[in-house]
Amino acid sequence: MEKRLFTRYATSSQVAADENQKRIEGVFEELAQKKPDNVSYIVLRLADDSFVHVSFHNHRDDEPNPISSSAAFAHFQDGHEGRRVGAVEQQTATLVGSYVTEIA
Repeated sequence: MEKRLFTRYATSSQVAADENQKRIEGVFEELAQKKPDNVSYIVLRLADDSFVHVSFHNHRDDEPNPISSSAAFAHFQDGHEGRRVGAVEQQTATLVGSYVTEIA
């Protein structure tokens, strides 16, 4: 995968984190239906109700991102500022190594 993106942010409350998680689950449902073969995506909810998103993309710059161009991601983004506290930290990343198996 050519592009790797790490995103981290805190939510304003457990209620906000629950809503955030629900909307993220919608993104995964849409990805499971559409089955894009040029992206991998992992989201973790940490014990402090903050979130970490890690995405791997293998699409050209002139092609839509299968995650951010989805209707479910637009729904996730709607009101996101109100569910989080502080800024979103986002960085590109270099893959050092990987071992992937089925995770659930």
